[in-house]
Amino acid sequence: MEDSKKGYLSAIFAFLLWGSMPLYMNMLSNVSTSQIVVHRIIWSVGLLIPMLYLSKELKSFYQNITPKNIAIYAFTALCVGSNWVLYILTVKNGRVLEASLGYFINPLASVLLGIFILKEKLRPWQIVSVSLAAFGVAYLSFDYGRIPWFALGLAITFAVYGLVRKLSPLGATQGLTLETLILLPVALSFLIYYIWIGESSFGHAGVSTDLWLLSTGVMTTIPLLLFNIAAQRISLTHIGIIQYIGPSLQFITGVFLFHEAISTHRLIGFIFVWLGLLVFCSEGLIRNAQKTSVLKTSS
Repeated sequence: MEDSKKGYLSAIFAFLLWGSMPLYMNMLSNVSTSQIVVHRIIWSVGLLIPMLYLSKELKSFYQNITPKNIAIYAFTALCVGSNWVLYILTVKNGRVLEASLGYFINPLASVLLGIFILKEKLRPWQIVSVSLAAFGVAYLSFDYGRIPWFALGLAITFAVYGLVRKLSPLGATQGLTLETLILLPVALSFLIYYIWIGESSFGHAGVSTDLWLLSTGVMTTIPLLLFNIAAQRISLTHIGIIQYIGPSLQFITGVFLFHEAISTHRLIGFIFVWLGLLVFCSEGLIRNAQKTSVLKTSS
C-alpha cells in the first residue's frame, strides 16, 4: 500500500510540475525552443550524475551499462526525444492548439496501452471516468476539424515511453541518466552548431537567461524522475487519468494568468475531462476510506 501511495503522489507532483511549465517557459521567451531542448538534455546530465554519486549508485550504474540496457534506453530516449522534436515542429508551424490537443490525447493513449498491452483492469466507476475523459478528447478532436497528426504523434510517443519505462529493468534515476547520456552527443552537437553560427543564447542573452537555462536541468529531471517512479509503482491506466492534471493546469494558467481566449467548444471538452478526473479521484478516495474502515473494524 505504501509503495502505491508513493506512486500516486509521485504522479501527482510530476504532472503538477509539467502543468506549471508555461510559467517557467515564459521566463525563456527570448530563447528558441530548440536551444531550450538542447540545454534540458545537457543540464539534466549535469544534475543526474551527481545524484547517482550522492546516492552511491554510480558504481552499479556503470555495471548496468550493458548492450541490452543500452538498446532498451536508446528506444526510450528516441521516444522522449521524438516527443520534444514533434513539440518544436508543432509550435514552429503555428499549431499551438494541436500541441495542446496532443497533451489531452496522451493520457487516453496511456490508458489504452495499459488495458490492451498490460491487461490492466478498471473498476466500474473508473470505466465511467475514462469514458467521460475520452468523450471530452473526442469532442476536442472533432472541434479541431481534421485529423490532428502532430497531436497524435505527441500522444503516442510519450505514451509508449511510459509503457516501456514501466517494463524497463533500471530504477528511475539510473534509467533517466542512461537516456540522457544517449541523447547528450546530439545535444552537444547542436550546442556547438549554435555557437559556431553565433546564435547561442547561453552566455549572450544576460545572466538571468543563463540562470534560467541552467535550471532547465532541474525542471526536466525532477518531473521525469517522479513520472518514472510512478510508472514502476502504479498502473498505466491510473497514470493516464492523473495525467490530465497537467493540461488542466496549463488551461487555467493560460486563461487566468495569460488571459488567453477560450472558445465554448474547448470549454465543453475540458469540462468532460475534468468530470472524468473528478469521478476517478472520488472513486479512489471512497474506496480507500472503505478499506480503512474495514481494517479498523477487523482490528
